[in-house]
Amino acid sequence: MEPILHEWGSLLLRWTHIIAGMAWIGSSFYFMHLDASLKATPDIPAGKGGEAWEVHGGGFYQVKKYLVAPSFLPEELGWHKWQSYATWLTGFFLLIWIYYYKSSIYLIDPAVMNLKPFVAFVIGMGGLALGWVAYDQLCRSRLGNNPVAVGVIVFVGVVLAAYLFQQVFSARAAFIHTGALMATIMSGNVFFVIIPNQHKVVAALKAGQVPDPYYGKTAKLRSGHNNYFTLPVVFLMISNHYPLTYSTPYAYVIVALSLVVGTVIRYYYNERHAGRGDKVWCWLVAAVCLVLAIAISATTTPMGRTALGLPPLVTVAYARSGPPVEVPDDVANIVMGRCSMCHASEPLYEGIVIAPRGVLLDTPEHIARNRDLIVVQAGLTHAMPPNNITELSQEDREVLKAWGAGK
Repeated sequence: MEPILHEWGSLLLRWTHIIAGMAWIGSSFYFMHLDASLKATPDIPAGKGGEAWEVHGGGFYQVKKYLVAPSFLPEELGWHKWQSYATWLTGFFLLIWIYYYKSSIYLIDPAVMNLKPFVAFVIGMGGLALGWVAYDQLCRSRLGNNPVAVGVIVFVGVVLAAYLFQQVFSARAAFIHTGALMATIMSGNVFFVIIPNQHKVVAALKAGQVPDPYYGKTAKLRSGHNNYFTLPVVFLMISNHYPLTYSTPYAYVIVALSLVVGTVIRYYYNERHAGRGDKVWCWLVAAVCLVLAIAISATTTPMGRTALGLPPLVTVAYARSGPPVEVPDDVANIVMGRCSMCHASEPLYEGIVIAPRGVLLDTPEHIARNRDLIVVQAGLTHAMPPNNITELSQEDREVLKAWGAGK
């Protein structure tokens, strides 16, 4: 039952994470659009806010914003925070559930660094915590008043983090941890800065005091950072399904290019919504960066070079510690005969030039490393091979299930 429960746990966590992320990103994008759409109104002093009229779902909406705070507060006040908290919490547990619970498959790659699971956990969690602290202290420093300087330093910091993660984790895990770092910064902005500042403003109003504009200004700055982080984070999170993005020695360059693409696209829409025209050059920059990313992945990944007919890159092999890998002959014969024609460094099946999801099953070590995946995909279910194109028999599936159960 363990593989089945793990698979369902992964599905439910991922489902909840995506729903929460949609809610958070949707509200973030809406409020950025709303801020850019505000127009002056006689009800609010100049420079203190504005209003926007919108139509949706057959109705008309009049939305007002006070840059500091209104002179009164209604009985009910909506808070936008749980979308962020739910997204981070489900993402964190999903990271643990997939990458740390199954660390030998997804997190630790002996060809990169042969880590113990606990050491890998300390490095991963420590990296997320350290990244947030460094970012937060940067924003609170004197440089925090210079948005351009902060942006450049954060860009360099994220790319550096991607490079460092790449030196210790599997390529896939390095990408995911870089995205998780950025997501942690985003949610940390909400939890430690934006919401506390809003509470201080509300408390001042209830006490009959004039709120300090600093709190609103700081919260707005962090919200802007979150807005520009969103698209690169989404790219990094979905990239784990596409090995060409992360299985290159220059994966950190792909991260850098995705940061640029996401930033310029958000800048285009922010400027457009503010009525400052269409910055068409943003799309040109994004297109150039994407072409560069595709070129890098195609020429520097094992799969890409195979597809292009290029010679393989020279790699250094590292031995896995522990007892020798043992795979029963009948299991090896089944997997090598029914799966490895697609799941190989050089697939033989017509139309397949890259191993699906980057999973290799062409050696006993690769088979042992991916045992749980094999058992779930080909033993407990009939998901693999697709449409049973290699005619894997039920008897063979029973052998795989027995192997997974340790029989």
